[in-house]
Amino acid sequence: MAEAGALRVGDPVDFTVPTGNFGDILAGYLAFRMGLPIRRLFCASNGNNVLTDFLTTGTYDRRRTFYKTASPSMDILVSSNLERLFPLMNASDKETAGYLRLLSENGFYTVSDELKRKISEKFGAGFADDEKTFATIKRVFEKERYLMDTHTAVAYAVAEENDHAGVPSVVLSTASPYKFSSAIQPLFREKAADEWAGMESLREATGVPIPKELAGLRDKKVLHTASVGREEMKAFVLSVL
Repeated sequence: MAEAGALRVGDPVDFTVPTGNFGDILAGYLAFRMGLPIRRLFCASNGNNVLTDFLTTGTYDRRRTFYKTASPSMDILVSSNLERLFPLMNASDKETAGYLRLLSENGFYTVSDELKRKISEKFGAGFADDEKTFATIKRVFEKERYLMDTHTAVAYAVAEENDHAGVPSVVLSTASPYKFSSAIQPLFREKAADEWAGMESLREATGVPIPKELAGLRDKKVLHTASVGREEMKAFVLSVL
């Protein structure tokens, strides 16, 4: 951004990160602690908005409906990286362990007012359900000719809804839209018969090239076809070994 003239080195920037497990956004916080001039980090959730609720209220509650969404990498109700933030915000080991014990035993916990205040100073939040995600993909493509995957669209929608106080705002883009073409292709044309046809239909409709790594998969030899139930896994693994 500095090389492009969008800001001067050292100027603050906001980042909006699509996340369900709090890993990528935690890395952003570590980068901030190491000196990257980040004003705020915005956590973008899909319909499984447990992190949005936590960052808004200070209560983490996994006792809710689990949704299978169009952004499946974020379909998580227990964010295993979130606990790593607490010691960085000066929570003691005992305090952190207490929260995790409550989550395991009761399904929820509420952090102290002091910890909530410290987290809120650096982190914002928002969420986008599938309807908003799809609308964002279509709208941004029609305006910018940029095709987003479903996870990136969640972050874009959240970034638009938050106040960035006049500083540049960066949305983290996570994957090729063709990785999720079965969800995105019907936004532009009648739903294709299969995923291969869907990728080609999406390319024709948008002009966005299919990544060669994905395009070449169709001609690859299938190496593994076995499918076993949980009870059969041990015997299957032993037979392979």
